[in-house]
Amino acid sequence: MSPTTPIHRAPETPAARQALALAGVFQAASLVDELARTGQVEPRAWETLIQGTVDPNPDSFEDIYGGHPNNLRRGLDTLEMLVGRQQANPVVMRYGFSLLLLMSKLRNNRNMMDTLGQKLSHIQGQAEHFGDTHENVIASLGEAYQETISTFKTRIVVQGDPSLLQTRMMPERVRACLMAGIRFALLWHQEGGRRWKLMFQRKALRRALDDLS
Repeated sequence: MSPTTPIHRAPETPAARQALALAGVFQAASLVDELARTGQVEPRAWETLIQGTVDPNPDSFEDIYGGHPNNLRRGLDTLEMLVGRQQANPVVMRYGFSLLLLMSKLRNNRNMMDTLGQKLSHIQGQAEHFGDTHENVIASLGEAYQETISTFKTRIVVQGDPSLLQTRMMPERVRACLMAGIRFALLWHQEGGRRWKLMFQRKALRRALDDLS
């Protein structure tokens, strides 16, 4: 192994797992903002989110994000803003916290959880046939979001270039990204993450981010 070869480090602590799952949420928030403003996204960040969403039953926690924290680097860097080490983008922060709120509403709606689980199982089959980021898969993820999460009274209003947001596949890509944010938000809650901890336990998040840097 060469000195520059990335070394896989499994997140051994609950705090690290929570930080990685939360990074997925805010990576999705960041990519939604980028899509809406530029129409483009960084491929590695995008593929990690979509791959983690189309496989609802991974073999391990690490499999969800491809096994290396740098696959969630965009989200981890965004969390640095959350803990005050960099200037925060208020739009991205709004998207991220809205995803956490919507996840809480979803968890309290058992019927919707079941429906979404069925849809994701179907989409997993599509992904195995076409490939994780094929436009058919992205369209199905966007449709799943629209038919479930978008029915809540609380909605995420995406700001950006109106002409870009109306281009072919852009609404589906944005919704697929939001669906990925919900997926990682559920994972974050499963790993013990809670919104009140973001307010009162920021030092623990900072330490986890240091360990993953």
